[in-house]
Amino acid sequence: MTMEIVGNGFLARNLRPYADRHPDTVAVAAGVSWASGTSDADFAREAALLADVAVRCRATGRRLLFFSTAATGMYGAMDGPGREDSHIVPCTPYGAHKLALEQQLRASGADYLILRLGHLVGPGQPAHQLIPALIRQMREGDVRVQRDAARDLIDVRDVVTVIDRLLAQGLRGEIVNVASGVAVPVGHIVDHLEERLGLRVNRAYQDAGAQHDISIEKLRSLVPETAAMGFGPFYHRQVLDAFLASEGASSGA
Repeated sequence: MTMEIVGNGFLARNLRPYADRHPDTVAVAAGVSWASGTSDADFAREAALLADVAVRCRATGRRLLFFSTAATGMYGAMDGPGREDSHIVPCTPYGAHKLALEQQLRASGADYLILRLGHLVGPGQPAHQLIPALIRQMREGDVRVQRDAARDLIDVRDVVTVIDRLLAQGLRGEIVNVASGVAVPVGHIVDHLEERLGLRVNRAYQDAGAQHDISIEKLRSLVPETAAMGFGPFYHRQVLDAFLASEGASSGA
């Protein structure tokens, strides 16, 4: 028996090489992955899917791995770094939806592990997500930048390594932030992409966006290997460089 992975998307594909290692787990890597999405129908389908999987897990004793969000919609209204034990008031429909799903799962009676993810970056991610969308805009010559927006970027390879370590510990009934711990202004992300791609683009600034930091204190204590992943103020550069290399882009392209 292997880990059951529900879904066929970006994260699901990256989890598959680890499936043999965690046969006691069902990972729900499906549902709404677009933070700008506000479709009630999509939200309802994800809630129904999670409920169905939770019933199965409760019956079989398997652990349900659920992917929530540590993005602005969840923690953006907080004064300090977003912690797993903080009182949360979501500030977007997406954040409210993910928090409601967490509460649904905790009340289901199934064993669970909830991971609140930062902004994953890696090969083959959906075109609507931040980095592919930015690069597409930049290649067209113009990019929209929310003046106050910042994003915690994390390489999907580091994410699945962290997931593997957390699952191996047999954690149950826990919520863990999985992020780099550094909120990078979107303008700085554009700066780095301009340099690596050899582009100069027109920027249309919008007076919008929010900056928040994600606490990874709990993650560091549970997964000491994160110390070697390079998390820090320049980590986003290696994440972006790895993504460009995977997509066949090069400096001066």
